[in-house]
Amino acid sequence: MTRQITLAKQAGPEPGRSGLRGHPWLTLVAVAIGVMVVTLDGTIVAVANPAIQKDLGASLAEVQWITNGYLLALAVSLITAGKLGDRFGHRQTFLIGIAGFALSSAAIGLSTGVGSVIGFRVAQGVFGALLMPAALGLLRATFPAEKLNMAIGIWGMVIGASTAAGPIVGGLLVEHVSWQSVFFVNVPVGGAALLFGLFILRDHRAENAPRSFDVLGIALLSVAMFSLIWALIKASEWGWGDTRTLLFLALSVVCFVLFAVWEAKVSEPLIPLGMFRSLPLSAGTVLMVLMAFAFMGGLFFVTFYLQNVHGMSPVDSGMHLLPLTGMMIIGSPLAGVAISKAGPRLPLVAGMVATAAACFGMSQLTPGTGTLTMSLWFALMGLGLAPVMVGATEVIVGNAPLELSGVAGGLQQAAMQVGGSLGTAVLGAVMAARVSDTFGDNWDAAQLPPLSPEQLDLAQKAAQVGFAPVPEGAPEPVARAIASVAHDTFVSGMGTAFTVAGVVAVLAAVVACFTKRGANAEAGAGAAHI
Repeated sequence: MTRQITLAKQAGPEPGRSGLRGHPWLTLVAVAIGVMVVTLDGTIVAVANPAIQKDLGASLAEVQWITNGYLLALAVSLITAGKLGDRFGHRQTFLIGIAGFALSSAAIGLSTGVGSVIGFRVAQGVFGALLMPAALGLLRATFPAEKLNMAIGIWGMVIGASTAAGPIVGGLLVEHVSWQSVFFVNVPVGGAALLFGLFILRDHRAENAPRSFDVLGIALLSVAMFSLIWALIKASEWGWGDTRTLLFLALSVVCFVLFAVWEAKVSEPLIPLGMFRSLPLSAGTVLMVLMAFAFMGGLFFVTFYLQNVHGMSPVDSGMHLLPLTGMMIIGSPLAGVAISKAGPRLPLVAGMVATAAACFGMSQLTPGTGTLTMSLWFALMGLGLAPVMVGATEVIVGNAPLELSGVAGGLQQAAMQVGGSLGTAVLGAVMAARVSDTFGDNWDAAQLPPLSPEQLDLAQKAAQVGFAPVPEGAPEPVARAIASVAHDTFVSGMGTAFTVAGVVAVLAAVVACFTKRGANAEAGAGAAHI
């Protein structure tokens, strides 16, 4: 039987156990290794997709499902996974999550068909959802309030480092080993996290942890989240005004409303709506959505800009993004210290202002912009994002009761997923509209041969990702003119998208004014010795 360690019992080491078990900093190392596997996988797989497509003969739609299946499973499962941790213990859900993630990674590497790759990617998403909220729940229960920000800062540093390493490691593995090695690398790392966690992690549960499970609430929230994320994923293909897009969005709204009504009635709800009476917690959640909108939505175009406009390899483009991720790595623990001393409000506002300035700066990039200028804007964005990742996470998790720390962790991760999907979809629509408005005029101004409606549509779609639709055998002057039109049009659309992202970041800075240090975290100020 699992022993429950209540908040009141954490003042000293547990009798009969090693002093290492439950040690806060060793706990941080254990969960950091697990989180590293999941976040590394988020960027490393994108580099492997072309090799998977070629080796398995997959269609474009099937390759997209390799990413979308993972994203959907992760987004739909996060809050429910957090509740499982609150109910059965975050140690158990973390260990199951890391073991399942490693095993499903191995299964993908052994797959011989794209269908099994997609299926095991969905499994990866589910196990990743078990792991991520549990990691935050363990930190919330293990660290006293005055050191929680530092712990979350280091947690954010690990996320930044693994995100930065993904394209570089993925490019090297695909180029020199195989696409399967991208997934096999998760097995030894996941195994190390599992073994370390078995010896170090300690089960923390509040005395008033939930005892029942809200099955109808889980079903309603799952359908609502799936419909929302699915509509955002498919909007660029179907169109925002398409009946299918509108139906999924409407279904999402209906299920969210029914979920809210049900949660107000059930005795032990999946998400107690009373949590949102906390203005800081609500503001932190909205802030996380807006931050992810600006960051992930804008970053989506940067990779195309580096690879298709500047002609960089995936590894080179990953290296050029190091100023961004590097500043997140450096800035996250520093932000944790600053937030511990000054509270989250000022660092969060300053961070979103810096992020907005970086977005507006990147809206001025041109096809000929040099590495130094790009690096300055990338570094400023990373410097701005660091306190937001740390502070908004602490505001959400720290303002939730201990017995709901898993739900709060799932809410934080779900907010990031929704914000990132929304940003990619909306900014993608902005880009497409801008390209459609300007491509034809730019083509005519370059005095290139007229295009049929079908040719124009194909050329515009290529320009939306910065690709130059140069026909095979085209004369060199014509090829240069077509590349110039495609790149100029893409950069114009990217500039408009980054302007919108900058406006969203300014709005996020306003929302950050309503945040404050976690009120409920103060109860644990002396809960553990570090």
